[in-house]
Parts: sequence; C-alpha cells; structure tokens
Amino acid sequence: MLIIGSSNARVGLPLGMAILRRGGTALDAVEAAIRAVESNPDDHTVGLGGLPNVLGVVELDASIMDGATRSAGAVAGVKGIEHPISLARRVMQDLPHVLLVGEGAERFAAECGFETAELLTAEAREIYLRGLRGEENTPYAGAAARAMVHRLAMQPERASGKDAGTVNVLALDSRGEICAGVSTSGFAWKYPGRVGDSAVIGAGNYCDGRYGAAACTGRGELAIRGATARTVVLGLAQGLSPEEAGRDAFADLDLIPDAYFSNMNSVVLTPDGRHAGFSTVENQIYVGMDETSSEVQSWPRIFVRLSANAT
Repeated sequence: MLIIGSSNARVGLPLGMAILRRGGTALDAVEAAIRAVESNPDDHTVGLGGLPNVLGVVELDASIMDGATRSAGAVAGVKGIEHPISLARRVMQDLPHVLLVGEGAERFAAECGFETAELLTAEAREIYLRGLRGEENTPYAGAAARAMVHRLAMQPERASGKDAGTVNVLALDSRGEICAGVSTSGFAWKYPGRVGDSAVIGAGNYCDGRYGAAACTGRGELAIRGATARTVVLGLAQGLSPEEAGRDAFADLDLIPDAYFSNMNSVVLTPDGRHAGFSTVENQIYVGMDETSSEVQSWPRIFVRLSANAT
C-alpha cells in the first residue's frame, strides 16, 4: 500500500493512508486526500481559498481515474463547489460521460446534492487585488482582459508557502489497484473559462492498472500540448522504469520551446510500488506514505532541464 502526491498533498495523505490501512480502495483514498487539500484555505492553488480568474471568480478543475477499468471523470470551470474531486467521481460513476464543464457541471452537482460555498476567501481576494492594484476599475473584457491576463501571468504567482500548486494524489491499495486524482483552482488571473490540464485525461492525469499512473502540475497548457501524463504511462507500458518514463516524457516537451510555460512537474506510481517525481525546476520534492509510515515522507524530484529554461 502506498500513497504519494505533490508537496501540498501532505495535509491529506494521512487520511488517505488511514483508508488504505483499513482495507479501503485506492479510489476512496485519493478522493479523501484531495478533499482535505481542497478544504485548506491556506492553499491558494486548490479549492477553498484558490486564487481567482481575472474577473475575481474562483473556477475549479478536477479529475479522477480508476486504473482497474480506466474509467474517468472530470469537471472544469466549476464555481461554488468546494470539492470538485468528489463531483468528478460522481461524473465517472453516474454518467456515461467523462468531462462536464461550467453550468452543466454545476447543474449536475445540484442534482447530486452538493452544497454551494463562497470559495474566494478574504486572503485570496487581497492577493488577487494586489495583482491589480491601481487597476481594479478596469473593465476586464476583450483585449483589455487579454492584456491584463498576460501582464499578471508573466509575474510570479502569489501562492502561499512552498507547498502550493495543483494537487496530485496517486494511491495503490492492498488489492494492487491504483488510482490517480488531480484538483486545482488553475492559472491565477486566468482568462474566464480557461481550462488547464487537470481536467484533461491524458494531459494532467492518466491511470492504467496494468502499467501505472502519472499526474502533472505546473503550466497546464504545456501538459495538454504534450499529453504528458499519458506519455509517461506509455513509457511504463513499454517497460521503462518510472525514472526513464518520466525523463522521456519531459524530453518530449523540449519540442515546445517556451520559457514561461516550460514549468512542468509530474509524479509517477507503478502497480508494484515503484515511484518517482520530476520537475523542470530545481530542488523540488514530492511526498508520500506507505503502510509503515508514521508521518509523511518526502523525496527529491528528478530535475529535467528543458532548453527553454536553460541559463
């Protein structure tokens, strides 16, 4: 039994591991771990307290994938739902679809009995306004909005602390089944309606119980263009180790030269419990627990230098 994730998953991994130790499923463990991150108001990149789009509206994306069946569910551009990971699971289990977006996803949430909530916290709102200081009255539409998104996007995102970003959680249960989940508030100050890789199966999330699972954080546009999570798992299917599969998938991203959007990270887990993490940024970590862990452990991500980020 094993559960791993991005660094900000540390607040939820003990809950996930408790489920695995009770004989619970990887699917339940992943959902529970991510729900804890979504409810953490100090994390401004996921769920409650997430940084909003350029209009000041929090829009959430999430996906979950079951390796045993390769069933998947995802939601994108969801407003007012604190736990999009649970909504994504309901899409997977209750509908013949994989992805619901915007008003349709919110309608389905209401039908499923999800409560609505105000997700923009006072702290996140202040961070958002600091980015717009002196320009709060600008009408953000059309070219003005695009210019604002570009200006703000080229600045460092004001996330809180080192444990921030899209949350990835991968779990392996006592039956040898594997699951992957992803949740995010996405690109801060993004253009309204932007959807990143977190809701796109094959880009930010992919899980195949025969070979393994991979999930991504960073600039989602890059993972979409490179189908990065699926590329990692295809490497595993070809017999590569997690380290080799991740390096090859990241090397493939070097065909997309863009210094800003070349920020990419991934975690990988195989059905026999091997795992690895990767980043185009130096000195990054990923975290995890196994059945013997008394606390969350951390491991260094393998640094992969892309030519767009070369100094």
